[in-house]
Amino acid sequence: MGDPWLTIIGMADDSAANLPPASRAAIDAAEMIFGGPRHLDLIGAGDKGHPWPVPFSIDPVLAAKGRPTVVLASGDPFWFGAGGSLSAHLDPADWTVLPAPSTFSLVAGALGWRLEETTCHGLHAAPFARLRRVLSPKGRLICLVRDADVPAALARWLTDQDAGAAELFVCERMGGAHQRIRNTTAAGFDLTDVQAPVAVAIDLPADVGFSRASGLPDDAFTHDGQITKRPVRALTLSALAPRAGEHLWDIGAGSGSISVEWCLARGRATAFEIRPDRAANIARNITDFGIDHLMQVVEGPSIQSIEGHPPPDAVFVGGGGTAELFERLFNCLRPGTRLVANGVTLETEALLTQLHAAHGGELLRIELAQAQPLGGLRGWSPARPVVQWSVTL
Repeated sequence: MGDPWLTIIGMADDSAANLPPASRAAIDAAEMIFGGPRHLDLIGAGDKGHPWPVPFSIDPVLAAKGRPTVVLASGDPFWFGAGGSLSAHLDPADWTVLPAPSTFSLVAGALGWRLEETTCHGLHAAPFARLRRVLSPKGRLICLVRDADVPAALARWLTDQDAGAAELFVCERMGGAHQRIRNTTAAGFDLTDVQAPVAVAIDLPADVGFSRASGLPDDAFTHDGQITKRPVRALTLSALAPRAGEHLWDIGAGSGSISVEWCLARGRATAFEIRPDRAANIARNITDFGIDHLMQVVEGPSIQSIEGHPPPDAVFVGGGGTAELFERLFNCLRPGTRLVANGVTLETEALLTQLHAAHGGELLRIELAQAQPLGGLRGWSPARPVVQWSVTL
């Protein structure tokens, strides 16, 4: 791996005397040491110590390239730590890592939780809504948080998500002589004098979370009525076949419900919407579902808006499907891209029928009816038929 100039050292909340010899030797040989004030104090960095700038930046470390340098991080530097941020800008020969047990491992060991059955989250700079998609009956989460004020705020958020019965374990200064774990419930949170660094372990009740099957209830989304209805959405997502890490273009997105559920299946999405009010609804749904790191909305005419965006793995045309738009898509999409289009008007049905004849794929007519009151009895109230064309280019 060459002769690395940078050593990334993981530390627990403990004294420098308990560091392994290799970590101690790297610290002694370093010309510059970067880390949080707590870590710099623990090792007695003195004049060699450089606290992380605020706002956080790795630029001072990169500027030290070629000089013996140490970065101090909590626990495992490559699990929600500085390691990943640094390595993205370095060659493998530039660094070596000497990790300590992660906070996740320390918390799970103290509570007797199986890590493979627990989800782990870094909430230092992320909204609580990021947790919404992992809330599940009797699920367990361990969350790294920014400071001592966050556990109380997280408890309030959980209560707002109907998870007030969740048991919370507030884990302070794990791995050191001052380690402390206290428990309470989200709704009854009453802990004071919380000491950072802190993590919160959450043991969820049996009645939280939403289904992960395709087709969430329509009222789970902010919309103005322009939404792919639940049964059709389930069929559409089945045709789109989302996979983790894949990118969707959602053209004529309406409420963005297709994109949201695509992202809940661990994909990424760009929603294109011409109407400002509907684009605002999409932005609200992005925030509410905590997928701002996975999804964006682009306001404007679709044909012009898609220009310059990274090519997708799949495309859904839910509104504004014209011959001009499809011609543009055929010219810019990569072979192997999955394309699904829905239509409810006769004109769109005719267009999709022609496209099916020319390009193959599958053509599906979806006719649904719901039971509705009919006088003192009940009858079937049919919805408008939906024609769906799906093809792999």
